[in-house]
Amino acid sequence: MEAFFVSTGLVALAEMGDKTQLLSLILAARFRKPWTIAAGILVATLANHALAGALGSWVQAQLGAQVLRWVLGLSFIAMAVWMLIPDKLDEDDEPRAASRLGVFGTTVVAFFLAEMGDKTQIATVALAAQFGQWAAVVAGTTLGMMIANVPVVWFGECLVKKVPIRVVHLVSAAIFAVLGIVALMGWG
Repeated sequence: MEAFFVSTGLVALAEMGDKTQLLSLILAARFRKPWTIAAGILVATLANHALAGALGSWVQAQLGAQVLRWVLGLSFIAMAVWMLIPDKLDEDDEPRAASRLGVFGTTVVAFFLAEMGDKTQIATVALAAQFGQWAAVVAGTTLGMMIANVPVVWFGECLVKKVPIRVVHLVSAAIFAVLGIVALMGWG
């Protein structure tokens, strides 16, 4: 359960102000089909994080305990620094139209691609490597993504404006830094 709860909390915090949250807002404004968009976010996140979790499990199996400890510690510290850099949605990332894929397909493709190499995907790899519980980590990171992104689909701009994004980023950075230090010191 620890892997699930840590993964959920970290990803929910890491997603605040992330480009996928901005993408959720754009999709909601453009298509006005919140249930379809939420389903697309879920499918895209499950697919993306399942792959990331599998990579994390493979990394855990391939590296020795000492090397893994250093890789994880440095990865979490890098994530802490990355959390301090706010995300912006590139104009090229904005979905143009529903196309032949429809709202669901457009959401799945846009979200899956937006998550490639994103901090939450990398965090999923690191968490899966740390905990060695692929299913719990993927379930947790997926829930964290849903917690952060689905309310934006329904409540949009008024919700985003009320959340103190800078404070959330600082808290997330501190949590990642603590996890990195714990891993480097061998306490976890």
